[in-house]
Amino acid sequence: MQTITTKYFGPGNRRGARIRAAHTAGAHTVTLPWDHEYDAETNHRRAAVALAVKLGWDGEWIGGCLNARQNVYVLVSGAMIDGFRVDPPRVPAAPKGWDVVETSHD
Repeated sequence: MQTITTKYFGPGNRRGARIRAAHTAGAHTVTLPWDHEYDAETNHRRAAVALAVKLGWDGEWIGGCLNARQNVYVLVSGAMIDGFRVDPPRVPAAPKGWDVVETSHD
């Protein structure tokens, strides 16, 4: 399974704001300047796509935010997925004889 982590770096004395995408092993990276025409999510995605193209990793990816400065993307198509599923807990039925009142929160 392939993963890419992106990280935002704020502007410094020598360089403007930028975003770095790295293969999780850290061996390959791409750094792009922050594009103020786009929101944070799009800047992260652009960097991840640039690294995936550089490495020849085509397919479907899913991603999400790790924290205020980092996102992670996982290649899901064409991969053996060792995943899991979490189902919501079941709400126990009301005890016999109890009235259940449904309310609306409009």
